[in-house]
Amino acid sequence: MGYPGQRPVIPPQSHRDDRETLVSEHKHKGKTCRQSAAVFNVVNSIIGSGIIGLPYSMKQAGFPLGILLLFWVSYVTDFSLILLIKGAALSGTDTYQSLVNRTFGFPGYLLLSVLQFLYPFIAMISYNIITGDTLSKVFQRIPGVDPENLLIGRHLIIVLSTVVFTLPLSLYRDIAKLGKISLISTVLTTLILGIVVARGVSLGPHIPKTEDAWIFAKPNAVQAVGVMSFGDLFENYCRNDDLVTFGRFCYGVTVILTYPIECFVTREVIANVFFGGNLSSVCHIIVTVVIITVATLVSLLIDCLGIVLELNGVLCAAPLIFIIPSACYLKLSEEPRTHSDKIMSCVMLPIGAVVMAVGFVMAVTSPQDCSHGQEMFYCSPDNFSLTNISISHFQLTTQLSILNDSEIQVIQPGKSQLVLLWSHTVQHTSP
Repeated sequence: MGYPGQRPVIPPQSHRDDRETLVSEHKHKGKTCRQSAAVFNVVNSIIGSGIIGLPYSMKQAGFPLGILLLFWVSYVTDFSLILLIKGAALSGTDTYQSLVNRTFGFPGYLLLSVLQFLYPFIAMISYNIITGDTLSKVFQRIPGVDPENLLIGRHLIIVLSTVVFTLPLSLYRDIAKLGKISLISTVLTTLILGIVVARGVSLGPHIPKTEDAWIFAKPNAVQAVGVMSFGDLFENYCRNDDLVTFGRFCYGVTVILTYPIECFVTREVIANVFFGGNLSSVCHIIVTVVIITVATLVSLLIDCLGIVLELNGVLCAAPLIFIIPSACYLKLSEEPRTHSDKIMSCVMLPIGAVVMAVGFVMAVTSPQDCSHGQEMFYCSPDNFSLTNISISHFQLTTQLSILNDSEIQVIQPGKSQLVLLWSHTVQHTSP
């Protein structure tokens, strides 16, 4: 713009076009970055919560039935999303909360908000439990560190990881800023997958088989459905395995980096219900600190991951995925009862109610054994573990070389151990 009294200075056409092009490219670049961040955040959220529950759910249901249930739950989840989109179109809304509010009024909106808060909040608790369990085993492997040292205990690790990492990351107001964090978490998850596959190949043949490992179905299949809709993977490996120790470290970091996404959801629910969707800077900090503090305190009191996953699945995931989308569509849709969507909704709704009720009763009355902090039976000194296979083989070879007219008999009195019986005198050498 020129001085007063002068005509506005119009930039040349070429300069104006260049400026518009730069602005357009800047907007496009910003949009692309936000889309990439959204993709990484979604992938991180899905993998972060899914990878910890699948092994446990397979154990609960039985492997063959667990695979079938996994595909079925995937299909139902996809269909539920379609029902939500159709319900939003019928009601003229664009969010899950507004859809339920338009369909069932304020009571339905309040119930949905409670479930939407509890689901990620319980996930935050489970992430803290995993962080404490996993990283404590990592720090115990540091040379010269006493395994009983309180400084590497699970409680202190949970508190420190919360103060140093999860709380600062959760204080962001824009979830797009977590995109790079989610990318790192996704890369670490790929490394974890490679470690698990490698150890499955090398360790599997040396672990005694379980009688019911390939049984088609188990009584706890209903609980497995709840968990799928949400077992600490690395609890199955020995502590003296260096490769698994690195995997545990990656796993702990991945969980820490996934935690803030769940906190964003819980804070958003609180903001929508109590603050009209907008939080001032002060309220943003206070709400975040309160949510994380409560989750941390609960995770310090509870150390059994299985019951946390089960309750989160049957009490929160089942109604959010099975019941509410079906109920909204059935009430809003004017399609005939024989329409495929209505038939499927009529099937999903009672199934979700059964999973919720029966799963809760089984989780409370028949809780699974919690092996928190315990070594698996095949990790004891008398058994073959992943890291002592080569050592035992070396020692055995050395001893064989100094035997005089000896015989070795290998027997297996039980599935949990291998016993070497020396039928004649064995000569021992001093170290």
